[in-house]
Amino acid sequence: MIRSLRSKALSRFWLKGDERGLRPDWRTKIRIVLSRLDAAHMPSEMNLPGFRFHSLTGNLKGRFAVSVSPNWRITFGWDGDDAVDDLEDYHGK
Repeated sequence: MIRSLRSKALSRFWLKGDERGLRPDWRTKIRIVLSRLDAAHMPSEMNLPGFRFHSLTGNLKGRFAVSVSPNWRITFGWDGDDAVDDLEDYHGK
């Protein structure tokens, strides 16, 4: 289950259906990813075709990512049975 969303745009989208702040061409993919993340019980359940699931390394070790676009990912950590996530371009950090 998604316990927290750092991104205000993702939070508005997930909780209220408010699409402001999200590119129109990403909305369907984001909805699918968040729905799957909310149903997942462990990170490996996000390893689905087209998601490009992977573990992060370095200062992001312990977090995971799935693709939204070539540069943007929904990244998430895992705390017990809950996901905590964000939408970010971690390649730009």
